[in-house]
Amino acid sequence: MTLSVESLAKIDREIAKYPADQKQSAVMSALRIAQQEKGWLASDTIQFVADYLGMPHIAAYEVATFYNMYDTQQRGKHKLVICTNLPCRVTWQLDVGEYLKQKLEINYGETTEDGKFTLIEGECMGACGDAPVMIVNNHRMCSFMTPEKVDQLLAELE
Repeated sequence: MTLSVESLAKIDREIAKYPADQKQSAVMSALRIAQQEKGWLASDTIQFVADYLGMPHIAAYEVATFYNMYDTQQRGKHKLVICTNLPCRVTWQLDVGEYLKQKLEINYGETTEDGKFTLIEGECMGACGDAPVMIVNNHRMCSFMTPEKVDQLLAELE
């Protein structure tokens, strides 16, 4: 398993931000770049990143499994992470997770049959004033979600 020349160049730019003997400091960025290319982080991908950074495999694996932005199993094309903490569950009398479960006909941790959506429970996203919130594909935060906004988002992602 290897990464593309483009991904390796991106990782090298991240490594350059740290002292030469601290390459492993770029592990979070390297894992993000690898996941963007591969779609998820298989064990051999994590091993490759660890070897590239000169660090133990278990150390890279610990990072990949600690943070919810990394996927160590295949997900749908669109990962929807729903904040399930209290402010997001009670604001606007809409439980976004329950609405999406009904709409997509899946539970948390599952992917739709067509492979388009995976629904994940998330912890506080630090945007309680924008509740209810969700993050799409690790990069896009959606705030003040209503049934109409959820439906619009799903149509946009189709």
